[in-house]
Amino acid sequence: MSLADLHNLDHTVLICADLAAQRAFYRDVLRFPVEVDHTTWVTFRVGGTRLSLKARGRSLVGEDGPAIPGSAQVQLAFRVPLASLAGCEHELRTAGVPIAAGPLDIAAWRHRALFFRDAENNIIEIYADV
Repeated sequence: MSLADLHNLDHTVLICADLAAQRAFYRDVLRFPVEVDHTTWVTFRVGGTRLSLKARGRSLVGEDGPAIPGSAQVQLAFRVPLASLAGCEHELRTAGVPIAAGPLDIAAWRHRALFFRDAENNIIEIYADV
């Protein structure tokens, strides 16, 4: 195997200042099933991949360093069928999640997208192909 054989992203790790708030957001608002839950780490199953949250601090590669308050560290995008987008928006609004933008049509990507933020200001996009 070589680096040219890397074709699948297995999981994404978000480094969190407030792991409890992030855990609650992804578990209770987005309703992702918890696969692993430890004091400093939680992993959710998201379709065929995993999303992990890790408490900010020391890691296997050294210190994580400080977050920049008020700024997004990452943007996550989730594709849904077009017919599901309105239902997603309704569920988010019902849960009290402020919608940052959308739904709006992005002609360049042929998407209809909805944007909001998680508990640490990361940008979450739910989009559908149009």
